[in-house]
Amino acid sequence: MAKILLIDDSKMSRKMLRTILEGMGHEIVGEVADGVEGLSLYKELHPDITTMDITMPQKDGIACLKEIKEFDADAKVIMITAAGQSSKLMEALKLGAKEFICKPYEPEQIINAIKEVEK
Repeated sequence: MAKILLIDDSKMSRKMLRTILEGMGHEIVGEVADGVEGLSLYKELHPDITTMDITMPQKDGIACLKEIKEFDADAKVIMITAAGQSSKLMEALKLGAKEFICKPYEPEQIINAIKEVEK
């Protein structure tokens, strides 16, 4: 199973993701609330998959994704954000995000995105 890093400023979102992903048998290797900490932890942990919110304090998900991809071109990142941010989602996909999910989401959407990225 995959080692997964959660980057999201919402503690509730991280808790929900942790519950879904651990239920699938994955290991949550770290979780942080902003892109600055997220980039640092990514470099330290080298997770198999990262889930990341777009709207966060200090460094948003777009900036963090760009720096993660510069550090590791093969990084597998799933962007998770509130509906209505389609332009930012398109930018994230151009920068190399593998999948995206809009909040609110159903557990099945997370499960399917993880399975797709693991291929």
